[in-house]
Amino acid sequence: MIGGVPGGRSTNGVCLGVLSWLVSEGHAGDVALGELGAVLEYRYDDDVPGSPWQFLLHVDARGDERQRAALADILLGRLGGDLVLALPWVRKLSHLLEIRTSSIEIEHRAIGGVVRVGNTVSLEATRAVRTEQRVSCIVPGHHRAGTELYADELVVHEDPFDWELADNCAFSASFDYSSSS
Repeated sequence: MIGGVPGGRSTNGVCLGVLSWLVSEGHAGDVALGELGAVLEYRYDDDVPGSPWQFLLHVDARGDERQRAALADILLGRLGGDLVLALPWVRKLSHLLEIRTSSIEIEHRAIGGVVRVGNTVSLEATRAVRTEQRVSCIVPGHHRAGTELYADELVVHEDPFDWELADNCAFSASFDYSSSS
């Protein structure tokens, strides 16, 4: 959403993407999650009724079993929270293909950053779209402004996803998910 105007149809009717989260601080119950990451690879087609998401969820291999399970439970909406329950792959018909334990690298920069999942996913976005208007996205929620970017590269080579894109849309913002939000 730019300047309060909702976005429209996906380019060519298909949306391919990668979403990432790096927890600066937080917990799920007594499970600490600080410094752990998660990455979601997805695809949906605007012409399929309901445009269901097909997605893989990667949870950080640096976390122990309880931490990885907590990250997955949060991002799949199993622990509730108004903001999480509004995420598109949580609120509508979607197809979770698999939850994978993966090596995840997320680096924030002054503008944009880098996301890598092992040797299968590489995203770098370092060029901001110039606008004076407020930019927001359903992820993490339209209540938080962020920065729209051009992706220098978005490469995914992991069955069933396989694409190499550049100059497509990217978005960076902070988030605050809690079961009481």
